[in-house]
Amino acid sequence: MADWFEEWFDADYALLYAHRDAEEARMAVGRVLRLAPELAQGPVLDLACGAGRHLEILRRANPLAFGMDLSPTLLGMAAGSLRPWLLRGDMRRLPVKEGSLSGICLWFTPFGYFPDDENRALMLHLGALLRPGGVLVMDYLNADLVSRSLEAEDTVERNGIRVDSRRSIEEQRLLKRMTLTNLASGETRKALESVRLYSPAELQAMASEAGLHLRRVLGTYAGEAFQQDSPRWIGIFEKA
Repeated sequence: MADWFEEWFDADYALLYAHRDAEEARMAVGRVLRLAPELAQGPVLDLACGAGRHLEILRRANPLAFGMDLSPTLLGMAAGSLRPWLLRGDMRRLPVKEGSLSGICLWFTPFGYFPDDENRALMLHLGALLRPGGVLVMDYLNADLVSRSLEAEDTVERNGIRVDSRRSIEEQRLLKRMTLTNLASGETRKALESVRLYSPAELQAMASEAGLHLRRVLGTYAGEAFQQDSPRWIGIFEKA
């Protein structure tokens, strides 16, 4: 049986999250480049890059930046200029030499998809891929805020799709069970998102095991400092 992330990141996902656009990416990448100038030099991997909205901005500063994603649908939506710089694959099996990267970016919560042992193994491998002085940018959710303010059910309509969502936290994972209805055809389908909720302390402990120390934490894409009610936890780590 396919994992949820093998099935979900398709055309419906792209329509539902279309509001996460190039302007948001420009703001996020621009801010992080100021705090982590290493991302502008040498090979940098945008991991789980989707259609490449962050990669397109990053490559304006660094022509050696490249992306990788598992979804053929999202990769197929990338701009033609990005195609030579895109790989398709599973982040647990990265075709990259250890110690070869100046930076790795994980935008919009592509961490926590797997069981704990696989998530820890992924963090260790990301640390091994970085050169000394290289940086890891982890754009993750604010787990405490999610736990405190979880909306159990809602319905949204975007780009011709109605999505009825039910959310719960089970075994430290945020589960979002969705029923999607195409408003033109009336067709429906089910979809799932499942992300392990890690506290900042847990993320930092995993990163420390991977030889990474925390340089800076942001709470928004605009670069505001992380606070209790920040919507994001964006950690910038450096390899010793």
